[in-house]
Amino acid sequence: MLELRPSCENCSAALPPDSLDARICSFECTFCASCVDHILTNVCPNCGGGFTPRPIRPSTNWKNDNYLGKAPATGAVKHRPVDEATHRTFAQRLQKIPPHDR
Repeated sequence: MLELRPSCENCSAALPPDSLDARICSFECTFCASCVDHILTNVCPNCGGGFTPRPIRPSTNWKNDNYLGKAPATGAVKHRPVDEATHRTFAQRLQKIPPHDR
C-alpha cells in the first residue's frame, strides 16, 4: 500500500495526505512539485525515474474500509537533501529520455 509520506525528501515541505503538491516516483520517493519542477527536472535522484502526482486517499469510508482512517499516512520522514550540482550531472543524461522509456 502507498505510504503517503509526510514531507518532501529534499526541502522538508509538509505534504499531508490531501496535498496536491506531492509527487512520487514508482518507488514512492516523495518530493514537492516545486522541487520536482525546479531542482530535479522530473528525474528522481534515487532511481532516475520520472514523477507523477501522488494519489489522494479518500478521507471517507465510501466502501470496504478503504480510506485514510483505516489506512493512515505514514509518519516516517525521509529527509535526503539533494546535492544540486551532482543531480544536475546525473539528470542531464536522463532528461531527454521520456520517463516511460527510462
